[in-house]
Amino acid sequence: MDIVQILVTWLIVASSLVIVAQLPIGVEIDGYRKAIISGAVFGLLNAFLLPVLKLVFAIPNLLTLGLLSSVFAFVLNIAIFAIAAYLVPGFELRKGIWSAVLGALALSVVTSLASSFVYGLT
Repeated sequence: MDIVQILVTWLIVASSLVIVAQLPIGVEIDGYRKAIISGAVFGLLNAFLLPVLKLVFAIPNLLTLGLLSSVFAFVLNIAIFAIAAYLVPGFELRKGIWSAVLGALALSVVTSLASSFVYGLT
């Protein structure tokens, strides 16, 4: 992945966060600047923390023979979403864990749609 793709992905995530914040699910972002910062935090968490969390979930995933791998992946997305909200002032989860669950789900849908629009379907 080159620098242009990283920057475009960062802007897609930031824009998606602005869209998610407009939904009535308890996710609040104090403006575009906070969305851009949150997008960067998401990128850093996905680059550095997600591999560690995947290692933690490797044993339960192995014990279930991979049958729950999509559930574990969704739990990891919720964790990354909640950690990003904790780290960025101005990025709030008003309804606690439920905002993180719905926000992670909405963010993945909006980001997937935006990415497929920008990068094309592959």
